[in-house]
Amino acid sequence: MSTAHTKGKLYGVGLGPGDPNLMTVAAVKAIAAADVVAYHSARHGRSIARSIAAEHIREDHVEERLMYPLTVETTDHPGGYRGALNDFYEEAAARLAAHLDAGRTVAVLAEGDPLFYGSYQHMHKRLADRYDTTVIPGVTSVSAAAARLGEPLCEAEEVLTIIPGTLPEDELTARLAGTDSAVVMKLGRTFPTVKRALERAGRLDDARYVERAFMAGERTGDLADIDPDSVPYFSVAVLPSRIDQELPVRERGEVVVVGTGPAGAPWLTPESRGALVNADVLVGYTTYLDRVPELRPGQIRHGSDNKVESERAEFALDLAKRGRKVAVVSGGDPGVFAMATAVLEVACEPAYADVPVRVLPGVTAANAAAAAAGAPLGHDYATISLSDRLKPWDVIEARLRAAAGADLVIALYNPGSKSRTHQVAAARDLLLELRSPETPVVVARDVGGPEQSVRVVTLKTLEPSEVDMRTLLLVGSSQTRAVERADGRTIAWTPRRYG
Repeated sequence: MSTAHTKGKLYGVGLGPGDPNLMTVAAVKAIAAADVVAYHSARHGRSIARSIAAEHIREDHVEERLMYPLTVETTDHPGGYRGALNDFYEEAAARLAAHLDAGRTVAVLAEGDPLFYGSYQHMHKRLADRYDTTVIPGVTSVSAAAARLGEPLCEAEEVLTIIPGTLPEDELTARLAGTDSAVVMKLGRTFPTVKRALERAGRLDDARYVERAFMAGERTGDLADIDPDSVPYFSVAVLPSRIDQELPVRERGEVVVVGTGPAGAPWLTPESRGALVNADVLVGYTTYLDRVPELRPGQIRHGSDNKVESERAEFALDLAKRGRKVAVVSGGDPGVFAMATAVLEVACEPAYADVPVRVLPGVTAANAAAAAAGAPLGHDYATISLSDRLKPWDVIEARLRAAAGADLVIALYNPGSKSRTHQVAAARDLLLELRSPETPVVVARDVGGPEQSVRVVTLKTLEPSEVDMRTLLLVGSSQTRAVERADGRTIAWTPRRYG
């Protein structure tokens, strides 16, 4: 035993998932070197951690059983459940500190890995800054579950997400929909919520179940077949790797029109990313399709030109009729001058009446540009496309006059291209008849992209030659303000009160 004049050493000892044979050599040595063996337990006094390490605990070891005062979130403690636990951790850490101050070596046993959802971490946070500390990693329940399933968790560029089942159902659904592989911890009473979230995310058929991996009573199976009343806390849900998974052929597929936002992955909603991950086939304008990273091997991509929207929609619907889940990729929001209308128009033909079609929203260019500039869309506004490819220019002029006459902020989409160069100048001149020359105009180019440029000019100084197809214009109302801030940035905003 160490002398009382020298502080003792603290070990956080990972014991693995349950089988004593999965303890590391370092864990066994740490227990052998310890004067004090500490472990957490529930009120019944039994400790899984102690049972794993039992053969290495000697009669001369001082045992410190750290018994939780409660196991469910009901307590009359004035600080509630968290307050009761905090008091317990403080008291437990003080007990261990007394041993360490006396020069004793303390080994705190932890199932799995000490710093992975483990009780030891609460001791570590309270003691490691004061005492010489070594953490000995252990095999986690995540690795144990994958081993028992005999399936890879993730390969290549797949992303593994670890999720506590105690999250709200909507949050679980979003995270499960937006990842490649996942492990959901802390099942037990959360199992029904987790199962619903998996189903809502379109991943229930992929989900596996592992209970008490490497312990007595181990059970594995398809999660969809598990009786919710039979699920203990020591169980996990697993979405394994989908690399090499064959694309299923269904009797009937579906088409999901997905908005990717103005600039790709950072702008995707979890629901949209989930639809892209779960799709068998991605269909879209090549420029927008290129924004979507390879989400899983085996997916098929069909890119096409921007001027074949109806043909693209028909192609996607034909694939769905043959049993494929098809994601039609659209920039921004698919319902704003984008692919949703084209798909729905074709889907209303008798030949496709039985094909399910869903539209998922995305961040549209007007909202992205407005946020980058401040809040110019803070009051009523109109959205108008300057492209006269699908509607005549006199209709565009009439709508510009109506919006300007109503004193609406105007978001101008598709302002110009290589083959359309006169529209911005014509729109500016028309608006100058009805608006002050000093009206703020946001010129937003490549918002969210590597060449993002957001400037606030006036209507009279708007230069048409600086506007291209990647630019969006926000023309203020009579109430819109442009203010230069202390950092030199000019922000635009429209008050919510009118007048």
